[in-house]
Amino acid sequence: MSKNIKNLAIIAHVDHGKTTLVDALFKQSGLFRDNQQLETCAMDYNDLERERGITILAKCTSFTWRGTKLNIVDTPGHADFGGEVERILSMVDGVLVLVDAAEGPMPQTKFVLTKALALNLNPIVVINKIDKSDARVSETLDEVFDLFVALGASDTQLDFPIIYASGRNGWAVRDLDKDNREDMAPLLETIIEHVPNASILENEPFKMLVTMLEYDQYLGRILTGKVLSGIVRINDAVHALRPGAADEIERSRLTKLLAFEGLSRIPVNTAEAGDIVAIAGLEKATVADTIAAPEVMVPLNSIPIDPPTLSMTFSVNDSPLAGKEGKNLTSRIIGERLLKEAEGNVSISVKKSATDDSYEVAGRGELQLGILIETMRREGFELSIGRPKVLFQTDPKTRETLEPIEELYVDVDDEFTGIVIDKLIQRKGEMVDMRPSGGAKTRLKFLIPTRGLIGYYGEFLTDTRGSGLMNRSFHTYAPYKGPIDERSRGVLVSMENGKAVAYALFFLKDRGTLFINPGDPVYDGMIIGEHSRENELEVNPTKEKQLSNCRAAGKDENIRLPNPRQMSLEQAISYIKNDEVVEVTPKSIRLRKKFLDQITRKKMSRQQEK
Repeated sequence: MSKNIKNLAIIAHVDHGKTTLVDALFKQSGLFRDNQQLETCAMDYNDLERERGITILAKCTSFTWRGTKLNIVDTPGHADFGGEVERILSMVDGVLVLVDAAEGPMPQTKFVLTKALALNLNPIVVINKIDKSDARVSETLDEVFDLFVALGASDTQLDFPIIYASGRNGWAVRDLDKDNREDMAPLLETIIEHVPNASILENEPFKMLVTMLEYDQYLGRILTGKVLSGIVRINDAVHALRPGAADEIERSRLTKLLAFEGLSRIPVNTAEAGDIVAIAGLEKATVADTIAAPEVMVPLNSIPIDPPTLSMTFSVNDSPLAGKEGKNLTSRIIGERLLKEAEGNVSISVKKSATDDSYEVAGRGELQLGILIETMRREGFELSIGRPKVLFQTDPKTRETLEPIEELYVDVDDEFTGIVIDKLIQRKGEMVDMRPSGGAKTRLKFLIPTRGLIGYYGEFLTDTRGSGLMNRSFHTYAPYKGPIDERSRGVLVSMENGKAVAYALFFLKDRGTLFINPGDPVYDGMIIGEHSRENELEVNPTKEKQLSNCRAAGKDENIRLPNPRQMSLEQAISYIKNDEVVEVTPKSIRLRKKFLDQITRKKMSRQQEK
């Protein structure tokens, strides 16, 4: 049997307009009054999402249109958050594949479409941003069809419906030449026609697969998923099952049952098969677990998640400035927070390092781990973060070392193609495609080791004068490509404790690029700038001008210093070498040497040379 409910996900590459399209669907559904003010990208209500303009967490919403309930999941578009997309596809019956009319299919489009096709979901293709001046509608549609064919889509999946839309302007049409561009009704009608109704297994007991986990200060753990069979009510007895576990994880009663309506979650007394709901009352169940009636003894199968490709070391901040800006400092508190994150984020793994005060955190990329670090520093944590390390694998047959390879798309002005190609080839990249993308721009496609992209983004922006765009997605594991040169320049390292003085910095500015301002606290072993040469240089940024009784007119001129280079958290993490760490506090981001003592640093460097 089936129920008049449509469960679908919106999947696309980053910045192709998913969240803006959801805004337009909200307005079309009548969920809000005509004069009610609705914030742009209403689904991105997380502070970091609004600041960065990207979707980080998958979120559910729901509204009713012409008697049909639509449960829509808005998903992240960045490759680093692919785990968010993979786990929610198990609770939808259809997908909207959103493609920018100018950019065409991008790496993340390919990634999420591969997962959707493998689950036998029939997609609806939406060519978005039709109103852009550089839109390539027919070419983009051809590229989408070619992508479907390359991914082995079935005949039914290849017969996908096509909608042309402008989410920002709030209209969608089936025929660009004939239809009036008025509202989003054609898209909603297509969803109702092509997305199958949620199936109902009335005679079976309650079963639900958990796909999302949140924490609430009043309700505790909130588990979200799709009810696959049966009916569940408030205070019903349930238990949690886990694949591979011999016994149940826990047994409890449901204290709260929440359904989605617009941007809110509303309490309900009953949920049936086909509904997407959030439940509270369990203390141990997590993502990929099965919540079911007590008579159910076999857990549901969950979709396997692609493994992490990158890891970083999270350790206690042991600098001389530790404890002055944060409140969560100890390894125990840091470890508890990381394990809590790993519970709800299936694409992150955490394990204890060889040393007692550090943890190895593995994820999909620098951005994903950077978001975790930024979230923790806003919660009052102080951390030391090591350089990202690639996770290698071993071929079970040949015993050969394998490393993760990224599929990289680069859009640059024609004049910068030469230097970009040269730099990426030096980083073991292999160019597989090069074509004009319109507007005196060129699109380059590379297959490049993940190692080759660590620390490259800042250099890329400098080489392209800030005009280049770079998108990446995990491609496969391949044999090790050989060593890749790290940062070509050395650093300026403070040899004294105290506060930086303008007089000292004035004479150091010719040695390289400074990272600090006068008055900033410094300590022995802290990195205060980039040296203009390859070697490391120890300097004294606290040196003051010696005063004397003699004064000459015009000698004490005002000291003028160039603006220091300000690094974001991701830039700082990708900048450091293996013997350096990033000190992260709620107020500051500092670079420093792993070993602050000069003698220890020299001893360790000699051992590495041997």
